[in-house]
Amino acid sequence: MTDEELAAHLAQEAGRLLVAQRHGVLLEGAALGHVADKVANAFILTGLAEWRPDDAVLSEESPDDRTRLGRSRVWIIDPLDGTREYSEGRADWAVHVALAVDGAPKLGAVALPAKGVLFRSDRVAPPEFGGKRPRMLVSRTRPPAEAQEIAALLGTELVAMGSAGAKAMAVVAGEADIYYHAGGQHEWDNCAPAAVARAAGLHASRLDGGPLVYNRADTNIPDLLIARPDLAQRVLAFCRHR
Repeated sequence: MTDEELAAHLAQEAGRLLVAQRHGVLLEGAALGHVADKVANAFILTGLAEWRPDDAVLSEESPDDRTRLGRSRVWIIDPLDGTREYSEGRADWAVHVALAVDGAPKLGAVALPAKGVLFRSDRVAPPEFGGKRPRMLVSRTRPPAEAQEIAALLGTELVAMGSAGAKAMAVVAGEADIYYHAGGQHEWDNCAPAAVARAAGLHASRLDGGPLVYNRADTNIPDLLIARPDLAQRVLAFCRHR
């Protein structure tokens, strides 16, 4: 199995497990989300241990093994991105499986299980945006204070949505044009989405235009921009002159 096939299989199958968990009758709300995180994480880690035993892993739901810092190949996992949305019965949550090589997001798979959709960095086409009014996606719980100003500047419609993976894949699918985030994330929140977005020909960077670098000692990534290349340059110009 290639790395790309493995990432896709793990993301898709973990998503199916999560959907099955949500259809159960014993747990709901935060308790359901807590258990679901653990179930999906265990499945993905077991698969990686079986198929890529020599690679390092960084997962949101596991203790950080710092030996990864000396490794070239590191799988970066978010077994359930958007636990709140998952627990609330919404569809805007995702499963992220990515492989970073020497700090760069080499490949990724993002599953949107509630929608039955899987995005793979090796099988993604550039989105078709058409002539509609551009849409800018922001967090539904922590929208950046400057989002309204950017939307007014670009003439975009501002739309709040759940998980990072769901927002990024909406841009990949051509359903939105910009995903702007300034509220703080970790590597597992955006490594797989960034890999898929870049493969689709989209812009993916920090808000200062700097690259997204992974497998660092500090896993915090404070901000993120995934967007149409033409609009990305206008957003970056706004950020530089604030």
